[in-house]
Parts: sequence; C-alpha cells; structure tokens
Amino acid sequence: MSTNTADYLDAIEHLPAGATLRLQHVSWDEYEQILDELAERAGLRVSYNQGRLEIMSPLPEHEEYKGFIHRLVHILSEEMGLKLETRGSATFRRKRDEKGAEPDESFYVQNAEAIIGKREIDLRVDPPPDIVVEIDTTNESSSKFPIYAALGVPEIWRYDGQQAQIYQLIDQTYTEAPSSRSFPGFTAEVLTLFIEQSKTQGQSVALAAFRQWIRMRQS
Repeated sequence: MSTNTADYLDAIEHLPAGATLRLQHVSWDEYEQILDELAERAGLRVSYNQGRLEIMSPLPEHEEYKGFIHRLVHILSEEMGLKLETRGSATFRRKRDEKGAEPDESFYVQNAEAIIGKREIDLRVDPPPDIVVEIDTTNESSSKFPIYAALGVPEIWRYDGQQAQIYQLIDQTYTEAPSSRSFPGFTAEVLTLFIEQSKTQGQSVALAAFRQWIRMRQS
C-alpha cells in the first residue's frame, strides 16, 4: 500500500456521518486499493472521476429513503410483471474512462436477464444498471452525473429530502423527465407522493397504498 493510500484511509476512518471527503490527484490504482480496503465497511459511497475521489458517509435519514425506494421498486416490478435484479450500492467502474461510482440503489429492468447470477458486474462486457438512485440529503449528487453518463446509465432517480426527480440520458447529458423509461407511467410526482406519505404514516402504510394505486391504474 502506498503512503498516499494509507493517508487517504486514515482520513476516511475519521469521516463523520453526513460528511464528504474530496481528494484530488488520486491514481486509478490508489482508487482500486481504497475500494479493496473499504470492502468490509458498509455504508460509505465512493466515486471517482479522472483523479478526483469523493467519499461520502450517509446519515441514517439517507438510508431510510434508500430502503423505501428499494421496496417500492420491488412492488412496482411485481405488479407490472417486469423482471427485476437489484444491485444496491455496488461499485460500477470502467478503467478506460477512469470513472467509477456507487449509487444508493441500482436496478436492472430491461437488462435484468443479462446479469442474473452474476456476483460482480464488469462493465467491459456487462450492461450498466437501467436505473440508479441518488439520495441527496447528505450531499449533492450532480458531480456523479458525468460518471454515470460515461458508464451509459440510462436513468437516474434523485430525491433531495423533499422532492423526487427523474433524469434520462440523452446525447450523453441527463435531462429531467416527467416519468420513468423503465417503468412506463411511473412519474417523479408519484415517487415524491409516496415517499412523503411514508414520513407521516409509516413505510408499511405507504407501500400498501402504493400497491393499491398501481392496481387501480391497471384495472
């Protein structure tokens, strides 16, 4: 392990919840060494963009919203009869682009079949997730958008603690869209509505109401 990597890991070790550590001039090898060292430390989100490394330590609130969206998407796929593979906060990276990121959640829908049974995703041969989710209650995720664009992620769902937004990749740039490409008819407005309901009435009530909402639309 290089001296630089050891210093980076020491700084990460003292990173408080809710804080983000930003480092410049980090090599790809150092980035991969850091990922290896942090493999057993759950919760941190690491992103890398051509020498710029960011490590974010989320707050409990952050994890609450992430978990709710995870369950909501499972209901959505079940009720719509769509295949779904989830990869959570897996690391998606590609050396040739010198870019890598760990979303709060990641979902394969159109490409679910392609990654069934795969324990590791290799973007040299495997598709990127169809949707990544970013919870922006701890920090701003916009710096990760160019990473996802280079990796070819078609869709981003973002929630800032009050409102959800859906972005679609068009000509290597993310443009805000009213609804999801992967789940036709599912809008940012609906996502916001049920996340907000979960805050006041609890997650179980909100998820049951969401399932009923889908069934009513399909009847």
